[in-house]
Amino acid sequence: QVQLVESGGDLVQAGGSLRLSCSASGVVFGIFTMGWYRQPPGKQRVLVASITNGGHITYADSARGRFAISWDNAKNTVYLQMNSLKPEDTAVYYCNAEGPGPDLATAPVRYYWGQGTQVTVSS
Repeated sequence: QVQLVESGGDLVQAGGSLRLSCSASGVVFGIFTMGWYRQPPGKQRVLVASITNGGHITYADSARGRFAISWDNAKNTVYLQMNSLKPEDTAVYYCNAEGPGPDLATAPVRYYWGQGTQVTVSS
């Protein structure tokens, strides 16, 4: 099992910055992707950014150019630097990790989630 603990969420004014952190513990060996998702009030959870253990990064269009994801393997921690924040960035941000599943054929990937951290951007 892998446990994920997020931190860094806060109330910030539009144009400000925040850095979210997600610390992984447990059986972290084998995790191949980590990422950040967000869920605005009344909406679905969507991908913000992800990074593989090979360094491949994916950003949502809304995050590209303003957010930066990074992964410190030595600390088992993934970060999300968020700049030029907008009110529409307000959401609960969830850390996600993907690792080997219990069965290569039927369940090749196991997904892990943190408890979420609230980011509120005031106008």
